Amino acid sequence: MALAAVAVLAAIALYRSRSLADRGASANSEMVRMAEAITAGQHDLAGRLTAISEASAASQNQLIKTLNDRLDAVSKRLGESLESSSEKTGKTMIDLRERLAKIDAAQKNITELSSQVVSLQDVLSNKQARGAFGEIQLNDLVINALPPSAYSFQVTLGNNSRADCLLTLPNPPGAIVIDAKFPLESYSALRNAENDGDKTVAARSFKADMLKHINDIAGKYIIPGETAESALLFLPSEAVYAELHANFTEVVERSHKARVWIVSPTTLMAVLNTIRAVLKDANMREQAGVIQKEVLTLIEDVARLDDRVESLSKHFSQAGKDIELIKTSSQKITRRAERIEEVQLEELDSPAAELEGPASNQDEF
Repeated sequence: MALAAVAVLAAIALYRSRSLADRGASANSEMVRMAEAITAGQHDLAGRLTAISEASAASQNQLIKTLNDRLDAVSKRLGESLESSSEKTGKTMIDLRERLAKIDAAQKNITELSSQVVSLQDVLSNKQARGAFGEIQLNDLVINALPPSAYSFQVTLGNNSRADCLLTLPNPPGAIVIDAKFPLESYSALRNAENDGDKTVAARSFKADMLKHINDIAGKYIIPGETAESALLFLPSEAVYAELHANFTEVVERSHKARVWIVSPTTLMAVLNTIRAVLKDANMREQAGVIQKEVLTLIEDVARLDDRVESLSKHFSQAGKDIELIKTSSQKITRRAERIEEVQLEELDSPAAELEGPASNQDEF
């Protein structure tokens, strides 16, 4: 029994060992096939990797070329843009320098003008200088508008008052005085007033100054029998004139009652132009007799010219008749010459013509 059992166990072990051997051989063959498949796959993968590497290298080269081309184009454009920008910047800088030079010149002019304005303010701050400024402006306006015979400056009147300007006009209206006044201090205080109280005080001062000037001119420069019944107060500032007519109408009315007419540079020029027309008309009236005499003399000259033209016409008529007689004589001479030529031709053509006498002359010359 034991031997049988051992034999059975030996048989089973042998069977198992053979089965394992068979399985091992089968497994080895499978592994060989798998190794071959893996090797083939590796070769295929290596080929694909090579193709991919070559394609990637070609693509990379193309990309590098494209990038280089684009970089060259960008560099060229950038260079052109920088060159254009440099030119524009240079031109802009030149224009900027020119404008800065103009601004500098304008600044110098403004500085000079400011200094002149300051000096003008200094001049106007002094009453005597301010009066001289008004007189000079008045003199310039009168000289530019009227002939020298129509005005005089700094004239002493019969009451020993000295007038800035005296306009010589025929009666009526007679000589008219123009006196320059410039209430700058009260006007400046009125313009610079910061509150109603200061403005009221300045307005009263300005009104008082103007009324004083009006009364002085009416009392000094309106002299019966020597000057006209009115006079002119010249304000050498349009701003003062405008302020007066805008806010101080009672002062203007007072001047009208006193027959003192307030004028500015603009309105004075209009008055002077009117006076020039009046002077021209008066001069025309004074010269009316001379003009009438000259016209009568002109009429006589025209009549004398008519007589001489008539005489000349008669001479032309006689000359025409003489010319007609001369034409008649010329025609006769021409006909006689033709006859003489005919006679000469007949003598040449006929010898018998020599025996004939010359033809009698029946025409008169």
